[in-house]
Amino acid sequence: MGLVRRLLEPDIEAHLLTVEGEVVIDEVHKHWAATFWWYCLIICSIPLFMFMVPAGRAFWLPMILGLAALGIGVWKVHVAYMDRFVITNMRVFRVHGVFNTNLATMPMSRILDISMSQSFDGKICGYGHFVFETAAQDQGLREIRFVGNPQQRDLTIQRVIQLSGLRQTMSVDRWDDGADEDPDGT
Repeated sequence: MGLVRRLLEPDIEAHLLTVEGEVVIDEVHKHWAATFWWYCLIICSIPLFMFMVPAGRAFWLPMILGLAALGIGVWKVHVAYMDRFVITNMRVFRVHGVFNTNLATMPMSRILDISMSQSFDGKICGYGHFVFETAAQDQGLREIRFVGNPQQRDLTIQRVIQLSGLRQTMSVDRWDDGADEDPDGT
């Protein structure tokens, strides 16, 4: 993979343990709501560029402001695009960064609890935030923000944990809720 391509697209496949049989179950991009305000900043650069004409000799001021707004907006959108949360059959990991790649990983066996929070905005737009709890005090993968369709992603993680045999399953046929007994116990 060339340098330019590595700067434009994160290489998820390079982090997989393919020899061990690891496969990607779900690759999660940031939800569009994470970049909404940065797109607004990009759009705000258009009037700044248009204001260069009536500014006359001071055209450089709206030009610099427009270039700054455009540059910052494009950069922040690209940083969010390069941030990926990946669910595999063995672990969950997050890859982010443009020039420096950061990788945080957690095996499925270490996940004790997954909390999902959804603000009012998140309910309307369809995103949420995950918090992973483990027995470790300090961990590299704790909070994943702006996850699209969080209920489905939570079920995917729970399904992978269950299918890997890391959690016990209660036998339903042995469950006796006492519904067929009379209230007096006879």
